[in-house]
Amino acid sequence: MSKAELNHQAEKDSKGETTEAYNHFSLVRNFHLADVITIANGACGSSSIFSSIKYLITRDENFLWISLFLMPLGMIFDLFDGKVARWRRTASILGQELDSLADLISFGVAPAVCAFAVGMQTFLDSVILIIFISCGIARLARYNATVASLPKDKSGKVHYFEGTPIPTSLSIVALIAYLVKNKRIDENLLGGKIELPQGFTFHPLVSLYGLSGMAM
Repeated sequence: MSKAELNHQAEKDSKGETTEAYNHFSLVRNFHLADVITIANGACGSSSIFSSIKYLITRDENFLWISLFLMPLGMIFDLFDGKVARWRRTASILGQELDSLADLISFGVAPAVCAFAVGMQTFLDSVILIIFISCGIARLARYNATVASLPKDKSGKVHYFEGTPIPTSLSIVALIAYLVKNKRIDENLLGGKIELPQGFTFHPLVSLYGLSGMAM
């Protein structure tokens, strides 16, 4: 904040106007336990993405298993952050936005990168994966914009959602884990590859991501 802004803030405070305090590390001090748990969810998703990339570089399947494990681990954190926020009565707009950003990473970007890592790498595959992520962005943004008007129970939990929640993408992740275990990835990817006119190709398995995006 500039000196002029600080002077203006002090003038407003002297007049008794209600303003947000500009303290050092105010962002960190505004975090609650539930927000820290939410960030742990985002950290799991980010680590999953890096592990998928490491698999692409090294072809060490251990990195792929780590990637697959971290996404449902993020789901555990995602389930607990809301419960903790309601238990401690610390639900906030900040927590809501953090939750959406973490969910986008863990259940949107990470599953798409994992799909790319196991072989869904053609141009059309990438287009469908991008559509899947974009649907997740739109779904989470719409939820945040309308959550205030949705009916809730006494604890503040929303009764219903419009569109499937983005964590449902973990069902596809479970299928990929099954394929990894049975060596049905890369060149042996389930469903093979379909050749289209003009030299385009795509893997039918990637359609599950498209369907998941549309359901959201």
